[in-house]
Amino acid sequence: MNDVSTEQKTPEKLQTLKLLTAGVYLSQALTFMLAGLPLLLGVAVNFWKRNEVQGTWLESHFNWQIKTTWVSLAGFAISGVTFELGIGLFTLLITVVWMVYRITIGWYALNADKAIDKQSN
Repeated sequence: MNDVSTEQKTPEKLQTLKLLTAGVYLSQALTFMLAGLPLLLGVAVNFWKRNEVQGTWLESHFNWQIKTTWVSLAGFAISGVTFELGIGLFTLLITVVWMVYRITIGWYALNADKAIDKQSN
């Protein structure tokens, strides 16, 4: 059921999707306290609702959140593998700072009702 909806989104539907998008940003932020599980739940929501945001300004946020998740997971994995080599802590720090940056930029753009700028991606 991957039908792409060509209908216009009502303001109420967009508001609901915006709240859902904010919830995913919140789950990404909670990742730091809850050992990564919210990050996976957030990306699951992104994939589950992706068709509903297609063609709206929220689509850029979903793409941003999905990319944030995959790159963060890769960074955490690399950090774990290289920790005993002495560079794992460095790569972990870079991953955390990058993730905080992505969440912050996304959240501010969402609150301003703006799409994520393609240059930021």
